[in-house]
Amino acid sequence: MNDPITNTNHTSLVLEVEGLNVYYGAFQAVRNVSFNVRPGEIFGLLGPNGAGKTSTLSAVEGLLKPHSGTIRVAGYSTREQPLYARASMGVQLQATSFQPELTVSEIIRLYAGIYGVSLSKERIDGILSNIKLLDAANKRYGQLSGGQQQRVSLLIATIHEPRLLLMDEPTTGLDPQSRRQLWERIEAMREKGHGILLTTHSMEEAESVCDRIAIIDHGTIIAIDTPQALIDTNRGNPEVIRASRKGKITLEDVFIGLTGTEIRS
Repeated sequence: MNDPITNTNHTSLVLEVEGLNVYYGAFQAVRNVSFNVRPGEIFGLLGPNGAGKTSTLSAVEGLLKPHSGTIRVAGYSTREQPLYARASMGVQLQATSFQPELTVSEIIRLYAGIYGVSLSKERIDGILSNIKLLDAANKRYGQLSGGQQQRVSLLIATIHEPRLLLMDEPTTGLDPQSRRQLWERIEAMREKGHGILLTTHSMEEAESVCDRIAIIDHGTIIAIDTPQALIDTNRGNPEVIRASRKGKITLEDVFIGLTGTEIRS
């Protein structure tokens, strides 16, 4: 969607978050958070439970109104141009519930229509073949395995070719084969220039697939850089060294060293 009159896209960034503050009553869940996502980048937002990840994602999605701060998606302000901003993003939640009685093909046609995307039967068959679900085209969604449902969810989230894709714990509960296939699709999107913002509790996964990472704790971003740079700059941190059990510093060691060992509820 491109409106030359209202589009304030003066930058190639697919997401800009500046000075974001989110409150729930008197409790401040997000404190002056700023980061950006570039085209063709997988950006990981990592943090313990209750650190502010979900609140930040919800603000970007437009599901909650921040107390202050600016969010732009593909140059569109989520406050001033919410429809354009939402049309420029796709969202894949950790658990997505489609109508279980509908077939895969029916779900695709339904959501393609919602997004104003015209798809012929041949095109739908081609899409399903590409994600290895052509044989399941006439299966009801409720009959699909967890990995198959995730593939359908990602397809629906990206059916309108959004500039930005938000993913909340996308590989939770998937077997290794399904997880590998999902990442192959995500990396294909990166190669096409889409920007991806994701949350994950898998430090190994984040270290291997994310181009940059922000670690958030108690509502504040405490570190942001490439995975390797975060590891390199924290090698001498006593807390990180203490967290390391294998001698070789990993992103998980850095994460534990910066956020602590206390279990969050």
